[in-house]
Amino acid sequence: MPDDRTVVTEKGEEMKRIGIFGIVLMCCFSLIGIALAQDDIENFSACKYCGMNLAKFVHSRMLIDYDNGTAIGTCSIHCAAIDLSLNIDKTPKTIWVGDFNTKKLIDGEKAFWVIGGKKMGVMTKNAKWAFEKKTDADKFMKANGGKPATLDQAMRAAYEDMYTDTKMIRIKRKMKKMKMHQQQ
Repeated sequence: MPDDRTVVTEKGEEMKRIGIFGIVLMCCFSLIGIALAQDDIENFSACKYCGMNLAKFVHSRMLIDYDNGTAIGTCSIHCAAIDLSLNIDKTPKTIWVGDFNTKKLIDGEKAFWVIGGKKMGVMTKNAKWAFEKKTDADKFMKANGGKPATLDQAMRAAYEDMYTDTKMIRIKRKMKKMKMHQQQ
């Protein structure tokens, strides 16, 4: 019969193995997230919600990596907000966004956001742009207006703008369909 020290040692070794397995699993999910972020246009060619081609909107696209290993690419913060609402039980691990200038994906939490200004947004009247560098955001605001923000503030603005933006999109699509029918 094993003594108490043997049982404790075996349980400790088992806990250590579980801990190591957990760390390895987290590393794998992180590597998957980084790989998806680097190949987001190949993995998500069109926005699930509006159908827009992500390659044409690299400056505004977003990639949400969820903690369960799933991910989604969207054309804009507007469509990212839709996905976050529809997937309320999934927790975002990282929210990536296209840098307005360089077009590369950057961490949305670390980005310098600009809300508003005279440049029309993607899927919104009230633009929300992300920049990797504060100097780029400041330069943009000097040329185009807008106000500095965080990801939370930009996402909140996306939710607040949702009704008017959706109404605007419906009207634009209706006009586009009418124009297509007139040309036939």
